[in-house]
Amino acid sequence: MNNMKQEHPTVFFKALMTGLFIGIIDTLICLTYNIGFRNYTGYTPSALINVSSVIFIVDLTLLVIGIVFYAFHQASRKGDTIYFIFFLALTAFLIWKIGGIRLWDNARDNTNFRGLLGGIVVIVGLSAAALPFLFRSRKFIDAII
Repeated sequence: MNNMKQEHPTVFFKALMTGLFIGIIDTLICLTYNIGFRNYTGYTPSALINVSSVIFIVDLTLLVIGIVFYAFHQASRKGDTIYFIFFLALTAFLIWKIGGIRLWDNARDNTNFRGLLGGIVVIVGLSAAALPFLFRSRKFIDAII
């Protein structure tokens, strides 16, 4: 008979690890999107968006977003809802701003870059907005964290 008491993870740890888990999954989704987008469009410039930048930026961004979620969660009883709305609005704002990016003289390359970056922002933004749902899922916490 095991008399050891099972410790429950702290709220901060759960938020951090949920963000990290989503980051790992999103990295795989974004890498797949990157490959598919480039194969479909023939877009080749990779100085800004490449395998290394996707891996590091997506993972680190969602790790930090886990901490941001914790701050929202702790700040108010409605923190989860405010966080959800904030990240949906932030994602929409970033998509709007991406529409104005002009890096090259070539209109096709600009359009393709906006499509590639926009897709990655949508993936990360929607996943970030969904973080509270995984955070509250007992099955997720028990199975993953």
